[in-house]
Amino acid sequence: MKVNKITALRLMLSITMIIGLASCSKKSSSKNSSRATGWNVDRKKASDGKKQIAGPGLVFVEGGTFTMGKVQDDVMHDWNNTPTQQHVQSFYMDETEVTNFMYLEYLDWLKSVFPPSEDNYKHIYEGASPDTLVWRNRLGYNETMTNNYLRHPSYADYPVVGVNWIQAQEFSKWRTNRVNEAILEKNGYLKKNAKTDEVDAESVFDTETYINSPTSSYGGKNETVVLKKSNGRQAKGAEQKNVYAQRSSGIILPEYRLPTEAEWEYAAAADVGQREYNIYKGQKKYPWSGSYTRSGKRQNRGDQLANFKQGNGDYGGIAGWSDDGADITNAVKKYPANDFGLYDMAGNVAEWVADVYRPIVDKEANDFNYFRGNRYTKNKIGEDGKVEIVTLETMKKDTLSNGKIIVRSFPGEIAQVPVDENETYLRQNFDKSNNINYRDGDKQSSIYYDFGSSETDNLKEDKAMYNSPKHNVTTDSLGLMVRKYDKSSKRTTLINDDVRVYKGGSWRDRAYWLDPAQRRYFPQDMATDYIGFRCAMSRVGPKAEKRKSARN
Repeated sequence: MKVNKITALRLMLSITMIIGLASCSKKSSSKNSSRATGWNVDRKKASDGKKQIAGPGLVFVEGGTFTMGKVQDDVMHDWNNTPTQQHVQSFYMDETEVTNFMYLEYLDWLKSVFPPSEDNYKHIYEGASPDTLVWRNRLGYNETMTNNYLRHPSYADYPVVGVNWIQAQEFSKWRTNRVNEAILEKNGYLKKNAKTDEVDAESVFDTETYINSPTSSYGGKNETVVLKKSNGRQAKGAEQKNVYAQRSSGIILPEYRLPTEAEWEYAAAADVGQREYNIYKGQKKYPWSGSYTRSGKRQNRGDQLANFKQGNGDYGGIAGWSDDGADITNAVKKYPANDFGLYDMAGNVAEWVADVYRPIVDKEANDFNYFRGNRYTKNKIGEDGKVEIVTLETMKKDTLSNGKIIVRSFPGEIAQVPVDENETYLRQNFDKSNNINYRDGDKQSSIYYDFGSSETDNLKEDKAMYNSPKHNVTTDSLGLMVRKYDKSSKRTTLINDDVRVYKGGSWRDRAYWLDPAQRRYFPQDMATDYIGFRCAMSRVGPKAEKRKSARN
């Protein structure tokens, strides 16, 4: 009887082990099966490039909540900084401002691809060039900077100035394409050295064109865009397959762009340095800890922590011991970085951000990734049913209010048109292409708006929410430029859809403007000697770079 019990126990153990092994085998065999359909799928391919890499020059900024618009001092009392609680998604930002050297790389590329000596291209290089005359002053001698600041090697690592908001946007687009072009070449999707050997005015690489119509890249030069096997190796002859890099490949980076105002302020404040568990231990007045502009550290005690104007006629202290080491701008990385590792988020030069200016941030409308300036577009489809590529004949040129001509769309790009009813019909989140004036500048936000009245659609210009001057530039029959200056005495504001926010103090500003929450605006088509810019890039994937653990 005892023997039978032992035998039965052994049998049961054997059955359990067999079931366990079968279960493990089943799990192993189903490792690549879809949880949706049960079909075998290539999960390795889906997980390749799972973690986004930081583009050249960028630093990771982990997102979070913060109080936007909270300033320590508000001597202006202009209702321009109403504190609002906002949340910003994680993103990347340039470690420093864009320097003269970086911008000259852009100009040299434009000059080689679109020679300004040819009539077709003469506006491209000129339109992208910074305005060096911003250094001139009626009662000051600054010709040295006018002639040397942009190109002299002594200023190579200084922030570029004289760049208007539109030029900063165009630089960001160019940078996106050059970075992704290099990444695709490195990964074997583009012919080696195509970015230099195959490029001319009619065959330029564009990221969106490559994604939407790979064979249209480089003007349709098929030998430049490499076809690859599905295993990632370059295909040859009969083995060629239409396998191109796509967004799902995980190697194409999102676009470089100007940061939003919320992103810039969050990154500049760097309140993460004041964090204790899930609260901030107060809010810093400047991007560094403390309420003073001078360093308290023993090795550099008394030195200024930013480049700014310290008083009337005092831009850098007395000779022999300079307070901030500069009189105009200074080379990047000359002052300590903030808690995100970003340099010059106060002083040196103020910086353009993406937002159209309005006096109040509308937290009731949105408190997540706040941004005013959305103009939704879509790819233009030609008569052949394919995306329409911009050519030399269809390049879009804008004449600015000051008469300067800037090219806004280049050969090789996909032509864009505003979204229409096909995209907006019965949507709750947006109902038109241009959303700049939403709740602050549209007809409904005017005090003259009469809901249901037939006359509302014809609201007179002088009764609009923001009745600003409207300067006009046209060309006469002889091709000469005609500038019409708005001399109306009925204008009530300088705010319109073409003024952009700029943030941070500069070498020309007092310490008051170093507070990250301070905000000002300037026409998007004008430049100064104290406004520069830096780029940002959206984060794709998880909020944090690494798993967090509680601090004890």
